[in-house]
Amino acid sequence: MKLLSLLTMTLASLSAKEPNLAYPDSKPGDTVDTLHGFKVPDPYRWLEDLNSEETATWVKAQNDLTETYLEKIPGRQALEKHLTELWNVERFGIPFFEGNRFFFTKNDGLQNQSVLYSTPSLDVEPTVLLDPNTLSEDGTVALSDYEVSPDGRLIAYSTSTSGSDWVEWKVREIATGQDLPDHLRWSKFSGATWSKDSNGFYYGRFPAPKDGEKMTAQNTHKKIYYHRIGDAQDNDRLVYQRPSKPKQGLYADLSEDGKYLIIHVSQGTDTKNGLFYKDLTQPKSKVVELLNKFDASYSFIGNLGSNFLFRTDLDAPKQKVISIDLDNPEPANWKTLIPESNETLRSVSHVGGILIANYLKDARTEIRRFQLDGSPLPSVELPGLGTASGFGGKPDQKETFFHFTSFTSPGAVYRYNVAKNTATLFKAPETKFTPDDYESQQIFAPSKDGTKIPMFVVHKKGLKLDGSNPTLLYAYGGFNISLRPSYSPATIAWMDMGGIYVMANLRGGGEYGEEWHAAGMKLKKQNVFDDFIGCAQHLISKKYTSSPKLAIAGGSNGGLLVGACMVQRPDLFGACLPAVGVMDMLRFHKFTIGWAWQPEYGEPDKKEDFENLLRYSPYHNLKPASYPATMVITSDHDDRVVPSHSFKFAAALQAAQKAPAPSLIRIESKSGHGAGTPTSKRIEAIVDKYSFLSKSLGFEIKP
Repeated sequence: MKLLSLLTMTLASLSAKEPNLAYPDSKPGDTVDTLHGFKVPDPYRWLEDLNSEETATWVKAQNDLTETYLEKIPGRQALEKHLTELWNVERFGIPFFEGNRFFFTKNDGLQNQSVLYSTPSLDVEPTVLLDPNTLSEDGTVALSDYEVSPDGRLIAYSTSTSGSDWVEWKVREIATGQDLPDHLRWSKFSGATWSKDSNGFYYGRFPAPKDGEKMTAQNTHKKIYYHRIGDAQDNDRLVYQRPSKPKQGLYADLSEDGKYLIIHVSQGTDTKNGLFYKDLTQPKSKVVELLNKFDASYSFIGNLGSNFLFRTDLDAPKQKVISIDLDNPEPANWKTLIPESNETLRSVSHVGGILIANYLKDARTEIRRFQLDGSPLPSVELPGLGTASGFGGKPDQKETFFHFTSFTSPGAVYRYNVAKNTATLFKAPETKFTPDDYESQQIFAPSKDGTKIPMFVVHKKGLKLDGSNPTLLYAYGGFNISLRPSYSPATIAWMDMGGIYVMANLRGGGEYGEEWHAAGMKLKKQNVFDDFIGCAQHLISKKYTSSPKLAIAGGSNGGLLVGACMVQRPDLFGACLPAVGVMDMLRFHKFTIGWAWQPEYGEPDKKEDFENLLRYSPYHNLKPASYPATMVITSDHDDRVVPSHSFKFAAALQAAQKAPAPSLIRIESKSGHGAGTPTSKRIEAIVDKYSFLSKSLGFEIKP
């Protein structure tokens, strides 16, 4: 009944607030659901209808208010100029080799989307293969994924519009740069995997949604198809489906020798998955359910004939590498090639006849090498402490590439000789700042239960720790995702404004393996919020900052994190930036891919999970109180975390706010969950965020 009284108080608050700003009328309704015996008010249910005129009017009024508020903050033009200067440097993607050609992406600096280039040799001038900036006037059509055919003749590529997760696949001739008639729709969360003969590719797609439900309908019944080049999509061959398991995700891959179709089977965002295969050398062969117990995570590395190599956390929370012989696939015959380490194994590639393994040591990268039998080789020496990614390629390639970055090192690409174990710089952008002017360190904060939580702290050298520094604390804390040091012009700009940037590695992430992840999911989700609050308290106690000068930010699951923490401890923060957050924890599973998050959050249809979700659901726990200055951030084309989460939370926050601090919402148009956002929109968004923080935390913009 305690929960019920809280809900009653929340409902009562909706009309009790006299706003300090002239907030738009959000018209609370009288919708009340009875769930597991509890009456749960949902006064802003009407904002879930993204196609209604009422919602459109509300969105425009909210954006008008936010824009008017932000435009009055001084220093915005200087900040935009400085950010643009920092952003305006060449950025290179990691090259890869296929069909006797190299491919890589490059952005000249301020291009809205990076351009894909091709060249027969890295010593000659590359040619433009695909420039997504020509696909729309405002840069809102992004290149999502691409795969070159084994013969190097064609490239299958997908594009997304306005940030949507829906993509459309097309095929381009590499020699001519001309598109073929092939056009595939209703694909999402899928790559393209070419058959060895280059005649077509495997891909995943969902049934077409009903009219008007493209952005909200549940994504279920995914199937694997084979598309033969030149055929209409209606003629694509159905390769595999699981009609009795409509909420399982299917992802196609191919062994390097082209003999086996690998089918990765997921159950939502659960790290435990299945792994099936089909022998393509036998036309009538059936799919073999090699790993169907869903007892651990299994990631296919490659095959040595009939021996499949996997990275797995089976009896190894920090991951290991095993070998399974298809002729003797019983678990008793499995072999451990690389045993579990004290560090977390995040990826393994089979390149140049060896295994290259990427480990995390306190969220920093270590690269180790092994023979195919698991015998260790000398490790790769990295340029410093930071994050390395890449090392992809084929078993017979003599070289590969990797990308290295840190908070103050903007993304250099290195060329790596596998046999010699040597790396040489391939491309590095010219910086518009002096890296030595900044310093970073890793510290550890105690959480509520005593668990030590790592944080990276970055700021300008010589900064006094007297509690007066504006500080931006960022975290995610979920879905086994690891936050690692990386460069962003926005971070440099924040430090140039006199700020401290902090990135916390909370439980729920993957920094310390599956045990760390499991300690922050389902019924243990409160640990994540306690970790974040503990980090904030530690920064204050060590005089990095103080509550009036401390801002918290996070996106998606991190938006939920910010929303929950500001509701639980509104006194602790000076400003909050919850972005594209999951704010209604009782209805998240009813929209698009939200059902897939139940392995992480729990199932609202189960009473125990429902009560746990209700305890921290940001939308349901708002009550009349003095909340920090808050700018909720979302996008009108976000079809992953639908914007109604943020709409409802912002409306309820404006009604509950008892302090003079603003409660605003910024709704980006023609944008989605974040991927593919044009450079121009990224810069605009950061200017708005930092302007809001400068006013809320009480400091001037002086970049």
